[in-house]
Amino acid sequence: MRRATLAVATVLTLAACAPAADVAPLPGGVADYQLGEPYPPAEDVTVVVRDSTTSPEPGVYSVCYVNAFQTQPGESVDPALLLTPDPAWPDEFLLDTAQRDALVDRVEDVLARCSTAGFDAVELDNLDSWTRSAGQLDRRDTLAVAAAMTDAAHARGLAVGQKNTPELTADEVADIGFDFAVAEECHEFDECAAYTDLHGDQVIAVEYTGTLTEICADPDRPAMTSLRDRELVAPGSPGYASEHC
Repeated sequence: MRRATLAVATVLTLAACAPAADVAPLPGGVADYQLGEPYPPAEDVTVVVRDSTTSPEPGVYSVCYVNAFQTQPGESVDPALLLTPDPAWPDEFLLDTAQRDALVDRVEDVLARCSTAGFDAVELDNLDSWTRSAGQLDRRDTLAVAAAMTDAAHARGLAVGQKNTPELTADEVADIGFDFAVAEECHEFDECAAYTDLHGDQVIAVEYTGTLTEICADPDRPAMTSLRDRELVAPGSPGYASEHC
């Protein structure tokens, strides 16, 4: 999810968070964040992130976007799992992380689709929902759900990305088992070190504001950093932008 907030990172330890041995790590190079309409990537692109309802791009490392902790707009979900709309994204409802088994079952269906389609990895979006829930969601419950979802993804051979959430400690990330991170606007919010200290070069960073020159000059910015339009539209569409460091 395109970020609306936050926060200050805890000092973290790189050694705690090596990728799981049985999943493929992110390659070096250029990542293209394609959560809008899919399109053929440029020749220098090595990683493509797309929604779980689409197909992976042949010949590159493909990450499957999964809205794990909130509903997709218009999605039909058991009403017993729904809390209030996300204040930042009112067309998405927060999901009750106290109901771990039901949330994992919901995501299992999406993980199966990602794996069958041929994706290499997943990013579990809205892990940070508890920070916007006004106390409705509990951090411990949320991280327990994330760990169960990560186990389920690893069982299918999928690497798992931490999505945003710079508040996590090294111990929490290691316990969950995240293999890499996807960070939105870490330069904008001065949070990039929270991800690179923890995941090294296993970080995809996406910025939506600023200039490429200032973003690339940030000493903490991840190696795979791009500047994209906030709506993530395809080339040829009004407003399209895609540049990388």
